[in-house]
Amino acid sequence: MSETDPRTFTTKLNADDVERLTIRMKNGFSSSHMYRPAEYERLQAIMEAKRQDVNLIGQKVERSLCAAKVTKERSILRQHRQVWSSECPRLQKAEKNIQDDIQDFFQQIKPRDRTDTAIFSLLEYELCLEREREGFRRATVEPVLQLRDDVHYRLREVLNQPLSPDVSNRDQVIQQINFVKEQQAYIIKKLQDEYRYVEAEITAQGLEDMVSGSADAGMMEDVPWVVEDADCPYPELKSSLIEAFQSLSERYKGRLEGLQEKLHQTDRFCGWCEEDHLQFTSIVSQYNQDVPNYRSLCTDMLQRVFPDRTKQDLMEHKRKCSWQHFTQSQRRAVTLQWHRDQEELLAQALVTLQEAKHGHQEALDIHKGRQQQQDICAQLHTKLQQWRAQQEEVARLEAAIATRQREAEEQRLKREKEKQAVIRTQQKEQVKEFYLKQQRQREEVERRDQERLASLRALIEEQAGRDKDRVQFRAEMVQRRREERGEQEAERQKEEEEKQKRLEALRNQVAVVAEADPERVMADTEAWRSRHVNMEDFELQRPLYSINTYTDTQIVSDARVRIEQALRQAGLHNTMYARQVLSTVPPPRPPRRDTESNIKL
Repeated sequence: MSETDPRTFTTKLNADDVERLTIRMKNGFSSSHMYRPAEYERLQAIMEAKRQDVNLIGQKVERSLCAAKVTKERSILRQHRQVWSSECPRLQKAEKNIQDDIQDFFQQIKPRDRTDTAIFSLLEYELCLEREREGFRRATVEPVLQLRDDVHYRLREVLNQPLSPDVSNRDQVIQQINFVKEQQAYIIKKLQDEYRYVEAEITAQGLEDMVSGSADAGMMEDVPWVVEDADCPYPELKSSLIEAFQSLSERYKGRLEGLQEKLHQTDRFCGWCEEDHLQFTSIVSQYNQDVPNYRSLCTDMLQRVFPDRTKQDLMEHKRKCSWQHFTQSQRRAVTLQWHRDQEELLAQALVTLQEAKHGHQEALDIHKGRQQQQDICAQLHTKLQQWRAQQEEVARLEAAIATRQREAEEQRLKREKEKQAVIRTQQKEQVKEFYLKQQRQREEVERRDQERLASLRALIEEQAGRDKDRVQFRAEMVQRRREERGEQEAERQKEEEEKQKRLEALRNQVAVVAEADPERVMADTEAWRSRHVNMEDFELQRPLYSINTYTDTQIVSDARVRIEQALRQAGLHNTMYARQVLSTVPPPRPPRRDTESNIKL
């Protein structure tokens, strides 16, 4: 039923309906406009239809909420898978590093001597464990893999051929699979029991505490044995050093005891069982700050793994774990600082003890040396007297030898001076002859240069005369040409004047003589009247506005448009080939010169 039907029941009322009803009441109701009684059954059906529409909308909303919830759940699971995909390589790498470290450890350890058989027993134990692991794999893993391959093969055969009751042994296969499952469950349970037994044995023997506290094992010694067993000649110095070590140990022990009391406030697993605590810490370690929205993802995963625990319990346990980790970090930091301070104090103590030993030894050496010096001085005095006598005799002999050598040197120098005088005289004569020869060569070169200069000056003067005559001739030629151009210009002007006179005579012959008529000038022309006659009749057929554009025929007539459409259909309109082709196609007619742009882009 349409909305304009008056029989329909509508709850909307506007101003037009009110006005129409008022007019009808004033004019009276005709027989065709009589009101009919309300049809309650039809109204009930309409309300039921509306209610069904509302229920449908509610169902759509519920489906949308369910779809949004499923989408959110899928998004969260996808993010969890991404975190686990990034965590698996890290765990695999850590496992590989640990295995490499173990192998390096076994390769590096060597027996100290022939009696040290512990290393050989350790290697034999490693080989025994490897053989047991290989036997366990052959006994447990390989049968499962063989059974899986056999089941896959049977499934492919069943799918390729129709199932027949005679050939099919489905019950036997299912029974065998169930038997293998039960056997694997028993093996896994046995391994878990052995794992718990070994872990309890390690915990009972305190090996874990020894491994975790190996860094602190050497820190509990108050005074190093090096200082206690040191041989110091000054007992006061040794006692002061021991007191310094004891005070340092007492200070750090107090701090470690305070941190240990904080750790003892909660148990090792913060009130949870061991398995839940280890699982909780592994999950928290996976969702670090590198993962986007890691807090909400970590909380969601914890709630999935521990559904029986509330969010408040999880946050409280996380806070306890963080506090325990922080306290352990403080304990390690204090231990490292204690170790560092003790090493510095030990180095200073060793240096001090060494200096005390050296000082005491030097004092003993000085006391012994004084007696030796007195004996040595007496022996040296005797040797000195002998040495002086020998030196005086040597001085006398050297003076006599020097006198004889000086006389011989003076005679040799005298002979050398005479020889040098003769050589200098000869050299002076040679130098004088050389200077005379140089003077003659310079005079000859000067004479040749003067002759060459005179000849060049004569040539230059002759060339200057010829250049002067040439310049004068060129000036006369230029003057003559200028006069000829003046005569030609005068003759041309004269011809132009005669031409203008002839043209003026012709214009006077064909001149139009008309009387002045201002009304005719301002009146409408016949062409204008013919265009605007009966304009009122065609005013309705005229368009609202004029269009100044091209028609489709004119646009398609351009070859560039057709080529561009063909390239676009071929998918080549954005390629370099299309640009080259369109740049070579000319327009239908060349553009006007006034539309060309001289702007260089």
